Amino acid sequence: MAIALRLSRGGAKKRPYYRIVAADSRKPRDGRYLEQIGIYNPLLAKDDEGRVKLDEDRARYWLGVGAQPSDRVARFLDAAGIRERTPKNNPQKAEPGEKAKERAEEKAAKEADAAEALKAAEDAPVEEEAKTEDAPAQDAPAEEAATEETPAEETPAEETKADDAGEEKAEG
Repeated sequence: MAIALRLSRGGAKKRPYYRIVAADSRKPRDGRYLEQIGIYNPLLAKDDEGRVKLDEDRARYWLGVGAQPSDRVARFLDAAGIRERTPKNNPQKAEPGEKAKERAEEKAAKEADAAEALKAAEDAPVEEEAKTEDAPAQDAPAEEAATEETPAEETPAEETKADDAGEEKAEG
């Protein structure tokens, strides 16, 4: 039988509370255990004394008979000075994933295109100003023509209303 020092979850939904237990490694996480050797309350502040309470004598005993601690329990044992834990080194920990890298490349490409467009717009404002000065003179007759067409469209609608009113009088 392989013995593990691990956490057994208790508490309510969204309110975790853990027992630090010595259990058969083949048993379920929250199943039967051999002995409870401490508690862990993750809801308390990290500097709170009640966050992790550990019976050091019992922890030393179980380690002496060959119990293997889980990663989290090994951290607690290291903090208590019971068992030294070698820190793990993951140089890729802070590196973003593949999709995040792709999004960053796309964003950089869009920014580069926007910068080129801005630079092109700064180089060509003289030509655009010349066009804009001519443009109001050309747009003005078109606007006058549009206003002239609008009353012409309204006139037939008024005539049909008048015809409908005449028919009603004739019926009545």
